[in-house]
Amino acid sequence: MHNSLKENIKELKRITSESADFTVRTLTLRNGEECAVFTTEGMSDKESLAITVVNPLLESPLSKERGEALFNYIHESVLSNSEIIKIQSFDEVLKFIMSGFAVFALDGYNKMLAIGVQGFKFRSVSEPESELVQRGSREGFNEAMRINMTLIRRRMKNPSLVFETFTVGEESKTEIALCYIKGTATGSSVNEVRNRIKDCDIKVVFGAGYLVPYLEDSGKNEIFTGVGITERPDTLCGKLTEGRIGIIVDGTPSVLIIPHLFVENFHSIDDYSNRPYFAAITRMLKFTAYLTSIFFPGLYIALVIFHPDYFPETLIKNINNSIEHTPLPLMLEVLLIDFLYEVMREAGLRLPKVLGHAVSIVGALVIGDCAVQAGIIGAPTLLAVAISVICSYVVPDLYPQITVMRLAFVFAGGIAGVWGIVMLSCIVMIYMASKSTLGVIYISPITPFSKFNMRDVFVRLGWKKLSKHTMNVQNLKGGSIYEE
Repeated sequence: MHNSLKENIKELKRITSESADFTVRTLTLRNGEECAVFTTEGMSDKESLAITVVNPLLESPLSKERGEALFNYIHESVLSNSEIIKIQSFDEVLKFIMSGFAVFALDGYNKMLAIGVQGFKFRSVSEPESELVQRGSREGFNEAMRINMTLIRRRMKNPSLVFETFTVGEESKTEIALCYIKGTATGSSVNEVRNRIKDCDIKVVFGAGYLVPYLEDSGKNEIFTGVGITERPDTLCGKLTEGRIGIIVDGTPSVLIIPHLFVENFHSIDDYSNRPYFAAITRMLKFTAYLTSIFFPGLYIALVIFHPDYFPETLIKNINNSIEHTPLPLMLEVLLIDFLYEVMREAGLRLPKVLGHAVSIVGALVIGDCAVQAGIIGAPTLLAVAISVICSYVVPDLYPQITVMRLAFVFAGGIAGVWGIVMLSCIVMIYMASKSTLGVIYISPITPFSKFNMRDVFVRLGWKKLSKHTMNVQNLKGGSIYEE
């Protein structure tokens, strides 16, 4: 940066191409010296800017000192804001003013001050629609990273809770925060995640999902991921106490959790608010629905085509009658129904809520009923796909994986029958057992199996037993996140 205020203003205007939201307020101090305050329109609180920056500068009596001495005096005795940072490069100036800070520059000195007067508008804290609970907090993360950090700190009044901020995205310059509990999360895991974030060479980051491939061990877009996601502060705090690491991305309410286990997709905060026996029933229902959503259409095709003798005589006659009156082979019929359902689901998601209900009614009543009556698809086939689709909603976190795997098992069952489903199942299980994140096996603690660690997987023990042992990540390479 230059000593001349005019040169600094000229350079900043050149870098920003004189953007309409880049504002420069030049001031003349009471001792005759020139200064300027740089802000971004809409990112700063005007009232705070006037009270803590502009008014003190214009009203404070100043000596005839110039340069560094006057700059230090203003820093220490004039500006009344609690967050003031010295900066000495144009890159830092742009970073701070685009984050809502006001930057103060004095003629005759080549350093500036970034003053915290952030005041941009953001959505209020509300319950996340994707993670509704019957019992528990109604607060969810919003798009402002600092607010999200506050929601975590309010629940975790632990001095060992650490936040580290980074900037990712060569063009978007998105701010993210790494959060973990020092001493609970292992240093090697924190260093590994920190290095992966620093090595991220992506140009823009507009959502938490942009970072997931860079945090995976393999660095590839695989079907299953070892990076979890949540919009609930209480869920994230619970994971932090187990030694996990959270990644908050500015501009999105979704917070990443690493490492993330397969069994955790079947857990919810309500499991820990209800009685253990009810939580166990709920979890078993979720696992059953998950398996049904994946296997049922493929198994239906395999049994009808290759093993019809497994059906009762009355039922197989009805199925054969429906197949005989439809023009498509059974596998193509299932794929057509699944395709139509996915089209209606996308339409319901993208349209306004009022029209979304109309789409679901038309799809379910008109298209489905008319297709069966016209003999295009069979009623048993439609029922099989409908059951699978309904079950997939029980575990919404795994919906993308369920959709892909359901299609894979449809092809396996239609081509090779039950043996094709068995072979594909073995391949999927081997893949899941070999997948790890930060050294933690994805399907841990099912494999490597640990009786102690199974206390909160398919069933949940009571709090009196769970609270006797601390869930702590001490050795991630051991394949389990729990220690006795």
